[in-house]
Amino acid sequence: MTTLTAAQTTSTILTNEMLARFAERAPTYDRENRFFDEDFDELRSSGYLTCAVPADLGGGGLSLADVCRAQRRLAYYAPATALAVNMHIYWTGVAADLRRMGDPSLEWLLREAAAGEIFAAGHGETGNDLPVLLSSSRAERVDGGYRFTGHKLFSSLTPVWTRLGVHAMDASDPAAPKIVHAFMRRDSNGYAVRETWNTLGMRATRSDDTILDGVIVPDKYIARVVPAGALDPFVGAIFANALLNFGAIYYAIAERARDVAITSARKRTSVAVSRSMAYHPEIQHLFSEMQLEIEAMWPHLESVAEDWSAGVDHGAAWPMKIVAAKYRCVEGAKKVVDLALTSSGGAGMFKTSELERLYRDVRAGGFHPANTMLTHEIVGKTTLGIGLDEQPRWG
Repeated sequence: MTTLTAAQTTSTILTNEMLARFAERAPTYDRENRFFDEDFDELRSSGYLTCAVPADLGGGGLSLADVCRAQRRLAYYAPATALAVNMHIYWTGVAADLRRMGDPSLEWLLREAAAGEIFAAGHGETGNDLPVLLSSSRAERVDGGYRFTGHKLFSSLTPVWTRLGVHAMDASDPAAPKIVHAFMRRDSNGYAVRETWNTLGMRATRSDDTILDGVIVPDKYIARVVPAGALDPFVGAIFANALLNFGAIYYAIAERARDVAITSARKRTSVAVSRSMAYHPEIQHLFSEMQLEIEAMWPHLESVAEDWSAGVDHGAAWPMKIVAAKYRCVEGAKKVVDLALTSSGGAGMFKTSELERLYRDVRAGGFHPANTMLTHEIVGKTTLGIGLDEQPRWG
């Protein structure tokens, strides 16, 4: 039996022909604010949704570093499609990473994903600036499981998920609150989907609200119960797989914006310039600024993703390294897209311009955890040698 390389696996499950179709459909999904049904069906059929599932369980066996490269490739053509499927793929990456670490507790998740179940993330909440680590939702122990109550935001893949990853606070012991991580089945009772998704960008993700009103999740689907605010391998793997792939997606947006702007600059003319606007010194300055950002972004992300995939022990520095790489890619992408839009002249203002859509899509990056405030807290405290779990939090 021939074993495919990661690059061969990616090119098989994400062909050039597929990507061309995704790019053609992306403007329509955005304009109509509808889910990427056709893209999703193709990705499911090709095996892309199981790319991080270990090969012996029927998946592609890609490492986190490999998945980042694949997500970069997909996002270059269809950012919202890549962002939404990331919410499924990162869960399979978490389970696969734990398995490689010798913890098979989430092997059931890998087997369900290989059988076609679709996982999604229900972590977004109002009133909680420490996503995953704390929660404004409530978990109560009942016979055979937990009862969950709360309001979840940004539940990407709303039309298709069959398993929603949620977390909530069990404060039954006020002196030792715990965070309960669980996966809610689509056929559960006690929840409702509220169609709220009408946003600036990343519209095709259909990240509607999910209202948990006493939904009971059986013990079989309780993934972890950890002390509130604690980082364990499960929580660490969530941050690594989610945030580093976010970085890859926004890096790809920067690449795409630059390339669209290059095409425009080479075609644009002015009565005061003898050749195309590509020869205007200030246009060249804009593009140099774009490329200087891009040159720094991918090597940073790639090195962190490779270290995670290779099991490098960065100890307490891991959270800082993960959020820093995501932050660098998101903020760099915003700058690149802004410069690309500037270089386009008035054309970028029109809804028919791809740059206009990319300008809106890239804005979503700052809302994914960790946002700029939490990133600076984590990086600052780690650099100063202050434990992230020290109390009081400030002062």
